[in-house]
Amino acid sequence: MGQGQWTEVDAFLSSLLVGEDEALAEAHTAAQRAGLPPISVSAAQGKLLYLLAKTLGAKRVLEIGTLGGYSAIWMARALPKDGHLVSLEYSPRHAEVASGNIARAGLVGIVEIRVGAAADTLPKLAAEGGEPFDMVFIDADKGGYPDYLDWSLQLTRPGGLIVADNVVRGGAVADGLSRDPNVQGVRSYLEKVAADPRLEGTVMQTVGVKGYDGLSIARVVG
Repeated sequence: MGQGQWTEVDAFLSSLLVGEDEALAEAHTAAQRAGLPPISVSAAQGKLLYLLAKTLGAKRVLEIGTLGGYSAIWMARALPKDGHLVSLEYSPRHAEVASGNIARAGLVGIVEIRVGAAADTLPKLAAEGGEPFDMVFIDADKGGYPDYLDWSLQLTRPGGLIVADNVVRGGAVADGLSRDPNVQGVRSYLEKVAADPRLEGTVMQTVGVKGYDGLSIARVVG
């Protein structure tokens, strides 16, 4: 088994159980036209995020790392009409593309994109003192993951979920001697999840159109 078979199976399962409508397909196309890196979640992963938010009965979702808005569209569609998704994006160009994709998906009133380094926007978000989030999705620079977890814990309600993408790194996460800052970032993140009594979590390894990687899913206990 390898990438070819993983991609073939992913395509079959996505066509059977997931599907992409025009807005989602155009989100991918617009991101490609704009030269954004092809690193958004897969359709199956997007559907998983949707189902997690839906199962939680989420009304407020925080996303760290917008890219082209593909994952934001999936999660925002799980929210009620008075729901709110805040997505933090470092690149103004990425935010511009995402804003267009979100507008085409009819989610302007639900999704809010804030531009700037998450190290700056997260403290500002916390200082606003708004209602806690029901779910956080982290898919940004891996070196920042440990700090993003700290802020997510401050901003998420008990019983909420903190989900982080790309934590397996093609298996490199198991290499404690790796000098790759991305690997060390996700290792530190997972170690903090394991050590914090406020969290209970696991990692689901994934294969498919995005290759070999995995998602960390942690529940805020209290």
